[in-house]
Amino acid sequence: MNTKTAIGKTGLQAFHIGLGAGVVGNTMMYPKVTEDMGKKIIHAALNHGIDFIDTAYLYGLGRSEELIGEALRQRGIREQVVLSTKASSNPQFVEGGLEVDNSPAALRQAVEDSLQRLGTDYIDIFFLHFPNSHTPLDEAAAALAELKREGKIRAIGASNLDFNQLQLFNADGHLDILQTEYSLLARKAEEQIIPYCLQHGISVIPIFPLSSGLLAGRYNKDDVFTDTARMNHPLFQREAYLESLERVKQLKAFAQQKRQEPAQIALAWLLQQPGVDHIIPGASRPEQIEDNLRTLDVQLSEDDLKTIDAIFR
Repeated sequence: MNTKTAIGKTGLQAFHIGLGAGVVGNTMMYPKVTEDMGKKIIHAALNHGIDFIDTAYLYGLGRSEELIGEALRQRGIREQVVLSTKASSNPQFVEGGLEVDNSPAALRQAVEDSLQRLGTDYIDIFFLHFPNSHTPLDEAAAALAELKREGKIRAIGASNLDFNQLQLFNADGHLDILQTEYSLLARKAEEQIIPYCLQHGISVIPIFPLSSGLLAGRYNKDDVFTDTARMNHPLFQREAYLESLERVKQLKAFAQQKRQEPAQIALAWLLQQPGVDHIIPGASRPEQIEDNLRTLDVQLSEDDLKTIDAIFR
């Protein structure tokens, strides 16, 4: 297993590869992943030494948190694991997407509820999950800063912010960690978001690091997706999907030359990008945990990085 690395300026440390637990307990979005399978995924991650688990209230409306908390209690290892979760209070689907309540009172209640579901008295990283709220972002950040001072959370995160929202949320310098979409197929973050985070000491953790499985190289042009996560994603719309498959085909050829899988190349590439110290790929089966961890065996030279860049630019 790799050595531990600091998570930005938080004082927290974890191994480079954690677990994104988006499918755990989240049968509404991932109906093929049963609750029993979710439990097996958590225990497989812990068995392999993974010490950073990321979840959210929205993953099964709290059920993911409950299952993770249950596993940590069974094993008695809460202190050894960095736990992160996200608030999305009173989620409402509106024309512009998902709207939530990020008021100070709602965020405080969200933290209290997550503490109870996770069975812990502190949360290592607590994220604002979505910015779409009537509450100004700097006010939401200040509310989380107060919870941090109280010791209920140890670090402040935000997710799904565009560049303007990022600046507003961090107006008073409260932000420790940003989760933003970043992968070989989604590189918009390189334009403004990542440079800003580097300048302000904010740790970047990519979400959708394998573009919902596209970069694993297992899909073809005839595949049909029924889960909402893929159906609503721009990369899975027909023209973009076919273009992505062509790029992934080239990635597969490169990976074959390196005697690796394309997913491991894609994750290794992320770990070599400025500002990215940790990745939290998901898994829908326990054996995918081992696949993710094999990323640590991948060595990419400067020439390799240039080759990959040429495929995906």
